Amino acid sequence: MAFPEHRSRRLRRTPALRRLVGETRVDVDDLVAPLFVKEGIDGPEPVASMPGVLQHTQESLRKEVRALADLGIPAVVLFGVPAAKDAAGSGADARDGVVQVALRSLRDEVGDDLVLIADNCLDEYTDHGHCGVLTADGEVDNDATIARYAEIAVSQADAGADVVAPSGMMDGQVGAIRAALDSASHGSTAILAYSAKYASALYGPFRDAAECAPQFGDRRSYQMDPRNAREAVDETALDVAEGADMVMVKPAMLYLDVIRAVSEMADVPVAAYQISGEYAMIEAAAAGGWLDRRSAVLESLLAIRRAGADVVLTYWAAEAAGWLR
Repeated sequence: MAFPEHRSRRLRRTPALRRLVGETRVDVDDLVAPLFVKEGIDGPEPVASMPGVLQHTQESLRKEVRALADLGIPAVVLFGVPAAKDAAGSGADARDGVVQVALRSLRDEVGDDLVLIADNCLDEYTDHGHCGVLTADGEVDNDATIARYAEIAVSQADAGADVVAPSGMMDGQVGAIRAALDSASHGSTAILAYSAKYASALYGPFRDAAECAPQFGDRRSYQMDPRNAREAVDETALDVAEGADMVMVKPAMLYLDVIRAVSEMADVPVAAYQISGEYAMIEAAAAGGWLDRRSAVLESLLAIRRAGADVVLTYWAAEAAGWLR
């Protein structure tokens, strides 16, 4: 039997050869760390369903962000857990709101060395746990909600956010936020749009961390149907047309095909959020001794980058940065 003329294994023979011809790489510059800051606690509190993830105080958040900046991580995204909630999510745009206080503190701590992204939504701040203002019959009112998102974005930009990230999947949210920011002299504040955010079964641990589970119903009337991929491209195109500077697919690992489709059509950077359930599954399997934790984490990040994501939001940002260095 004749041997093949082309032998692919030649370029897999040594670690150095594999590094030389590697098509996709994960770098510290690709990573964003999601962080939770909570009012009314005396010290950082662990999230039981997300081993290693904390609800931070303002002080512990500041220390964590300094450590992340020292690792070379370029950005963090902040989620706030307020002490009080109401139907309108009043704390979301309060000058002394938990995220606004954090943004001003972190801006003093890191200056422009690290990008501060503020999640723009209402679910953490409403007593009903939905991502918007409700009508009298309990439906999420799209237009009233985007007016609130616009107010929140201006408040976050006033406090020092480089980027605001609307995550509620309301129609027209990007355009409303862009107009509000420009009118408030925040034309340089960027928008990272959650353009394809699916109604996933994997958000449970995040809802523990952000204390934002809906008190009735679900979010399927505004988050995307997991059966649809073409719709993600349409949603992304709408957000880009409205002024999104970056777009996002969420979740990441179960939606690699969507990341690929969005990355092929979008002319702006594409982010993917490796969400809480994806994190928890690997952590649980590693704790059971069923897989090598470090290898699995790095392989998962590589898969997201290979699918086409320019930026990966991941709860392993700090550890991955250490490994990649």
